Parts: sequence; C-alpha cells; structure tokens
Amino acid sequence: MAASPIPAGGSIDGSMLDDIIGRLLYGGRANEGKQVQLSETEIRHICVEARRIFLSQPNLLQLRAPINVCGDIHGQYVDLIRLFERGGFPPTSSYLFLGDYVDRGKQSLETICLLLAYKIKYPDKFFLLRGNHEDAKVNRVYGFYDECKRRFNVRLWKTFSDCFNCMPVAAVVDEKIFCMHGGLSPELDSLSRIEEIERPTEIPDSGLLCDLLWSDPDPKIQGWGLSDRGVACTFGVDKLVEFLDKNNLELICRGHQVVEDGYEFFGQRRLVTIFSAPNYCGEFDNAGAFLSIDESLLCSFELLKALDSKARKTVGTRASHNASTSSQSLSNLTKAISKKIWITGNKFLDYFRSMASPRSSLSITFSMNPWNSICLLFLGLSNCLEIVNIF
Repeated sequence: MAASPIPAGGSIDGSMLDDIIGRLLYGGRANEGKQVQLSETEIRHICVEARRIFLSQPNLLQLRAPINVCGDIHGQYVDLIRLFERGGFPPTSSYLFLGDYVDRGKQSLETICLLLAYKIKYPDKFFLLRGNHEDAKVNRVYGFYDECKRRFNVRLWKTFSDCFNCMPVAAVVDEKIFCMHGGLSPELDSLSRIEEIERPTEIPDSGLLCDLLWSDPDPKIQGWGLSDRGVACTFGVDKLVEFLDKNNLELICRGHQVVEDGYEFFGQRRLVTIFSAPNYCGEFDNAGAFLSIDESLLCSFELLKALDSKARKTVGTRASHNASTSSQSLSNLTKAISKKIWITGNKFLDYFRSMASPRSSLSITFSMNPWNSICLLFLGLSNCLEIVNIF
C-alpha cells in the first residue's frame, strides 16, 4: 500500500489527481499489467468525488459528437490503455463508456480508478454509464469483491458500491443515438421515464432499471421474451424499430454481450453491440472495438486485436500508431465522399475499385439519395474498418 499525498479528510486537488492518473498510466504502459500502487485514501477520495459528479449530472445524459463510445472492459486494464492509445487520451477525445468496468479481468481496481479519475478531471468530456456489473450483488460474485478484499479491505468495496449506485444509466448523442448497457424495456415508452429513476439506487431484480442494464436483442423473436440469463427480458426487431421511430431516434448503441468482431449489428443496422475487451477472459479469441462518432454523426469502428505476451510489452508501438493513422485517413476520405456521392454516380465505384490492391478487398454499397446510408467495408491483411453514415 502506497503512502497517500491526500491528508485525512481532505479532497483531491488538480496536482494530486494528475499524479494519480500519471501513476495509473505508467503502470498500464510499462509494467505489463502489474498492480499500480494507490493508497486506500486516494481511492476513497476518487470514489467520493466521482459520486458527487455523477449526482450533479442527469441520469439520461445529453451528449454531443464527436465522441468515442466504448463497450465492456471487465478489468482488462492493459487493453483499456491500448484503447486510449488508439482513440486518443482525454481530453484530446471525448468518451462515453457503456458499463461493466469490473469483474473477471485481473485489474478491475486499476481500470475503475483510471476511469473515475478521468471523470473527475474532465467531467464534461468523459462519461461513464452503469453496467450490470456495477452492482454489489453481481461483483460480489464475479471477482471485484475478492480483488478489493485481497488488496485492501471490504470497506473499500462498499465505497465503490456507493459510487456505482449513483452512476447514470443512459445517454443520447445529438438526439439520434441512444446508448445504454443492456437494452430496451417494456416499461420504456419514452426517454423521460429514465429521468424519473432516482439515485442513489441498487439495481432491482425486475423493472425498467433492470432491463436497461440486463436486456438483450433476440433475432429469433417478435415482441418481448424471457431472457436465458434468468433476469430481465429480450426484445425483437419489431420492438426495436417501434421504439426508435416513436422517439425519433436512429440507432441504439449498447454493450453487455461478447461479440466476435468487437461489434455486431442487429435489426437492419439500427442497433449495434460494442464489446471493448479483446480475448475476453483469455478464452473467447474475440476482437475488441469502440465506436467513433464524428461531428456529422459518421460512425467508424476501431478494432483492438488480442495481444500475446510479447506484444503486451510493446503497447503503444508504431504499428498501433500506423493503424490509427490509416483508420483516420479512411474516415476522412469517406466523409468527403459522402458529400459528393450524388454527383459521381458509378464513377464512385470505379474509382475505389481501382484503389483496391491485390492484397485487399473493397465492397461499397450506396444510395443515389444523399440522405440514405453509405457503407464502406475495407478488408486488409491485419485491419478491418467499417464506416457507416447512419443518415
């Protein structure tokens, strides 16, 4: 346990917070996933201050693009650092995380401490939603309780629980993209219902809050169904479309489920699941991903491949930088194309086919109506980037 620079009963000032963030970042980059030494006092003050900020902001956040939207992290701290290296460290980029920061991974404490510290440092550019694992009943079982007890004590775990009980549960980006951890609920007839949920609160076993954090889309059903999880509900494409149309929304962005490519669409691309923990639990061999939304609501997916033990020693290498640069170039190119597609017609296709190298493939679909969707899929040897203009 490290000595704390914060006096008993004091609060975190800017320099102290910067020191904590600096130690956390150094540990994630240089120590190959080894524990970062924070004091119990430092962590308690982080939780208390983050709790205060959560309660000062709405339960349904109203956010503006550009912003990066990230899915489940589950204590995979080195991969969280990789995500920031790819998307830009705060405050260079704004972030919305969809929940499930703790449990299952080896470094839940480092993960949640860095995220809460960034929330304190940049309260209007960095946003954290509550996931179903930000719940004492769940993380008591799946690892976070044991990590807190082993490294500190049960009292600290309870302090985290008090903080989690105050987190917001949903967000809307530019009045068009609805974000939460789980999914829809039969009790969610309008977004105003979310604002009526009181905080602090534990997660109940049923009802609106439970569904927002636990429910899943199901392509096999229509209407509402019972979840195999034994809690909350499932919903079909019909309920998804009905809700989006009724509330003048275009897309739902959620986490909660591991998906092979890091992201997966549902319901004619009107819902996307994002999962940001590659090689989840060391067993799934999945990619991680996050969604980057630019000012015009052009959405691009950045992928994080799983690292082997040797690669983990070189987090932040030139290869990662080059991949990010290529992705940004392709995003900028597609953004320019979307403004001119109605003029170029078939020449648009011919031009991009001529650009495709023998070692890559390119597939483009588009509409001559400039307000309809544009999809560009580029497949290379080591990267896959999909860019979608949802309007």
